Amino acid sequence: MTRKLLMALVLVCGLCQAACAIGEPRPNIVFLLVDDMGWTDLGCYGSTFHETPHIDALAGSGVRFSDAYTAASICSPTRASLMTGKHPVRVNITDWIPGRREKNPKLKTPEDIHRLPLEEVTIAEALKQAGYQTWYGGKWHLGDAGFGPTDQGFDAYYDELAASKKLAGNARNQKKKQLLLTSSRDLTERALAFMRGRDESRPFFLYLSYNDVHTPIQPIEPHVGHYAKKAERFTGDTPPRPERRGKTRLRQDNANYASMVAAVDASVGRIVGELDKLGIADRTVVVFFSDNGGLSTTRGGGPTSVRPLRAGKGWLYEGGIRVPLIVRVPGVTKAGRVTDAPVVSMDMYPTLLELAGLPQRPGQHADGRSIVGVLEGADTIDREALYWHYPHYHGSTWAPGAAIRAGDWKLVEFYEEGTAELYNLTDDISESRDLSAKHPDKKRQLLDRLHAWQEKLGARMPVPMGG
Repeated sequence: MTRKLLMALVLVCGLCQAACAIGEPRPNIVFLLVDDMGWTDLGCYGSTFHETPHIDALAGSGVRFSDAYTAASICSPTRASLMTGKHPVRVNITDWIPGRREKNPKLKTPEDIHRLPLEEVTIAEALKQAGYQTWYGGKWHLGDAGFGPTDQGFDAYYDELAASKKLAGNARNQKKKQLLLTSSRDLTERALAFMRGRDESRPFFLYLSYNDVHTPIQPIEPHVGHYAKKAERFTGDTPPRPERRGKTRLRQDNANYASMVAAVDASVGRIVGELDKLGIADRTVVVFFSDNGGLSTTRGGGPTSVRPLRAGKGWLYEGGIRVPLIVRVPGVTKAGRVTDAPVVSMDMYPTLLELAGLPQRPGQHADGRSIVGVLEGADTIDREALYWHYPHYHGSTWAPGAAIRAGDWKLVEFYEEGTAELYNLTDDISESRDLSAKHPDKKRQLLDRLHAWQEKLGARMPVPMGG
């Protein structure tokens, strides 16, 4: 039996189950994914330079997570984890697609696949089988033709950058920059059109994946003028902090970047406001998330700062993997609640299934756990540890390594040097005091757990050049 025929049969069965279901109608789901938004880029997460009243209001009406993580410090692996509920290691997407080649590397890094396998049953496919209308807008970054959103469970897909992909060289880059100036606005219009034109007899799953606030950093009207004036109030200089071969920005004062954050905030305000206008806010789940930490560390310093966290996108220090997460579930979440329960991007798949009243798929979302209990008020989630595996080089100057967080303890391993650093996040969220010499037993314990996990999942490792 072909995969397509099998999926068709499964879809029919799912629709029958949905049609026969008794009880409350399934909720709509709006999933808002921002590209490269840092942990402190929002007002509700401590920013005093960026102004995000709409996202702050969403946080005030739902649950805000202080210890939410992405499965990776770069985009494609995290996006794969959201779609599959699996750690990126399991699907062999551990770098952004298509990755980069490091000049004169010390290590030969493993080869990734550049598409999400069709054999994976994505969260969109699971919801579609239960009768959901599914729509995807914006950045995908999990494969090209034959492996796009409509091949992975989404009924419709809108990508405002499609026109630029047909061009080459400078013409493509210029067209892309022009489109990005209105990207969030265009995506929002399409998302609103989908909600207004939906089949009201069936629930919907809307996945809006912003291109903002990714590079190229550009001034977005009408917001940039306000932030340019605001930046003029700063006095003195705040030089970037050295981070191995890179530098980390320590102050949020980039007007162009702030205008991109404001564009996302305006979009969120329109999306959430439309739910109210349509009279469906009380039966719609809203999730706001980022695909990795903010770009604060590069060779010269990035466009934002995620201070007090260390480093940023590309790095396995907290700045690269701890991100904003806001979830609002009518009738479930308590307005304005803040939780420090550690959750990770793989958890979204089983959580959305449970919120939709659907059975879990443990064989699919093997590394995710439903966080509905936390949304209902539980203080924590039962898990031994969180793991990260990034065996590649990155433009942020990151070199291959891995990390583990178990309780308050965090260990970061660096493969080039053959070293590992140990931190206690409760006492040192900035990861500024390496405790590996003071607590060698804890260091060894976490290293052993990290290596055992890598072996269990079959993680591909870098090797010395020429080895």
